[in-house]
Formats: sequence, structure tokens, C-alpha cells
Amino acid sequence: MTGDEADPVDTVHEPAHDTTPSGRALGALPTLGVVALALAVAVAVAETSHHGPLVPWTIAVVGGLLAVGGSLGWFTLPANPLLRHVAVAVVAGVLLLLFSDHVGAFTDYQISQVAYYVPAAAGLTLLVGWNGQLSLGHGALMAIGAYTVAVIMAHQPTFPIIGLLVAAVVVTAMAGAVIGVAAARLRGPYLAGATLALAVALPELATRYSGTLGGGQGLPVRPLGVPTWLSATFPTERWLAWVGIVGGLVVLVVLANLMGSGMGRRLRTVRDDEVSASLAGINVARTQVLAFVVSAACAGLAGALYAFANSLANPAAFTLILSLSLVTAIVIGGLGSLTGAVLGSVALVYVPRLTTNVSNRFKLDTSVKGNLPLAIYGLLLVVTMLAFPTGIVGGLRRLLGAIPTRLRPAPAPPGTTSAPGDPGGH
Repeated sequence: MTGDEADPVDTVHEPAHDTTPSGRALGALPTLGVVALALAVAVAVAETSHHGPLVPWTIAVVGGLLAVGGSLGWFTLPANPLLRHVAVAVVAGVLLLLFSDHVGAFTDYQISQVAYYVPAAAGLTLLVGWNGQLSLGHGALMAIGAYTVAVIMAHQPTFPIIGLLVAAVVVTAMAGAVIGVAAARLRGPYLAGATLALAVALPELATRYSGTLGGGQGLPVRPLGVPTWLSATFPTERWLAWVGIVGGLVVLVVLANLMGSGMGRRLRTVRDDEVSASLAGINVARTQVLAFVVSAACAGLAGALYAFANSLANPAAFTLILSLSLVTAIVIGGLGSLTGAVLGSVALVYVPRLTTNVSNRFKLDTSVKGNLPLAIYGLLLVVTMLAFPTGIVGGLRRLLGAIPTRLRPAPAPPGTTSAPGDPGGH
């Protein structure tokens, strides 16, 4: 999905409503009732089936049906963008937390991996898709967030988790402001080259200042302790997944509201034509720096979550490959789309697992195993661009657009609350 087609709330657009008779979107109260009933079904199955395989599948199906219904405009959500985004995030959060509570430790760990990629990918899609600044150095910004957490915990082991996350966001945002000032003076390949140099050089600081940053071995990060209000047997992996889910959803809500605000419109105006934006009274340089600061702050949070999930801040984890993988993820998912950033983050976690399974099955050489993930990423990128030039999200929109119009609600009368798929609902 290109930036021009991006939707701040990441709901799927449908074609213009047909004037032929069809169903009507549910009102606010019926929508609330349907969502509550769906969540009740998921909870009931979870309580009766315990940890059986039926539970994750049921939760996934419930979430998928709600997503499709919202995409087709069957539901009516609050017209206020903030309330709408918070409502969607709460429902998604409940389903994700319930899902993570009924899977194994390894799946919980994979969820936490997806969760720490989501803020970085979402911030990058804001910078690239909405403001037109190509960054190849977001892996280095994640390193700043991770090392901020590691350094603080090395001196203050009992520092609160919220304080650690905030510190990582603030420090990385400050670094992003410095980088953004320089980036605002560069364009095209010059900006890409500068951020590429950042991705290569910044992790090497850990070797240069090994006394403070631990050198090539990195700095250990104390695992997150499970809070006392949870049971003593509550798995650490599940708690990591929960923290990551909440952090990722907060970032998505903030960015969705920013994209739909006047700031989001200024970002797109600068991306489309800097001269016209300047003539319209927009401070181009300030807008570009602000976009870099917001994107860097998201990467800092991602780095902090990474440090918690892996109990380590290591320069080997924040190489150029990570930065390129993040760019690949947002392109495959759909450039400029927050939903695309989530889908791309899922690909970042599960594609390497796929390559590992392929390598083990065919007993490939060690050197081939090391390069196989890059080859599959490249193949996925080529296939996605050929089949869905606008990314996975754009492809899903086209597929949903092929659904017969009789399954779509009729246009709402003027002055009523629009369905989440309607442009007027933003």
C-alpha cells in the first residue's frame, strides 16, 4: 500500500456504496453487543477447554470475523478518532492477551518478538510512507533504546519497568532529533546513505566504549519479574508477551491518531511536494525533524522491549541486516499502513522459523542456512511486489473489494456515525 492510499485507522476501504437495496450497518449499541458476545464466546471456550488447541483457533477466528466485519462496514464505531482507535485496541488487546494465555511458552516468546518489532516497523512506516524519508538505520535506533535500558539496570537494578521504557523512548527521541536535523538537509540516496552509515557505525560504539557498554558481549538485562498480583506460577514468557502487546497497542493508537490529525496531513503534504508545502505555510524542516523524532521514539521502545525479551543488549543484534529487514517488512506489509507494519513484523518472526524448518528438512549446509533467510526475504519481496504491488494490506483490500455489494451495508444517512470503513469516519 502506498502512502497515498494509507488510512490512519488502517481499516479497509471499500468501493463506493451501491445505491441498490442492501443491509444497514449496525448501530453503536448493536455493535457493542456483537463485540461483547464475540468476546464472551472466546472467554467461554477458553475457560471450558483450558489449554487445548481449540482455544487459540477459536480466538483467532473470533478476531478474524470482527476484523472482516469492521472492514466491510458492518459495525458502527465512535465517530471520534481517539475513541474509535482506543476501542479497536482494547478489543484486539483482550483477544491477544487471551490467546497468549492459552499457548505454550515458545509461542508466547514469539508473540513478544512480534511485539517488539511492531513499534519499530510502525514508526518506520510513518517516516517512510507518510513523510517520504527513507531510513536504513532504524536498527541502530533500536540499539539506543536497548542500551539505555541495560545501562540504567546495571546501576539501578530495581528501576520500575515503566520508567525504563520511558527513558528508552526519551533518549532515543533525543538522538532522533539530532539525526533528524541532519536528515532534513538530505534527500533521496544521500539520506539513505547517511542512515546506512548510522546503522553500520553506531553499534560499533559498544566495542569502542566496552567499559560502559560491555563490548562485543553486550550488557546483560535482568529478566522482567512477574508482578505479585499474578500467580507465582505465571510464566515469564507470557508476562513478556503481555508487556509487549500493551506497548505495541499504545504505539499503534498514538500513531493512528497522529496520522489522522493535522500533523499527519502536514507530513503527507511535505512528502508529496515540499515547495507547495512551504508555500502553504508549513515549516518543511521542522515537520521532517518531528517525523524523525516520533519514528526514533518508537524504535527506542522497540529496542527496550527487545532487551527485556532477550535479557541482553548486544551489538550483534542490531546490525545492518535488522535495519534492512525492517524496511522489507513495511514494504511487504504495505507501506504507510499500520496494519501493514503489524503483518510485516509477523513475517520478521515467522519467516526465519520457516527457513530453519526448510534447512533442517533438506539438511542444508551451515553456510547456506546463514544466507537462506535473506534469500527468502528477497523472494517474498519480489513475489509480493508482483502479486500485490501495494503490499499485503493492499492485496487484502482488493480481495475484500471483490465481495458482492449485497454483503455491504447501505450508505448511512447524512449526519449519522459512519462505519469504520467509510472515509468520513476518520
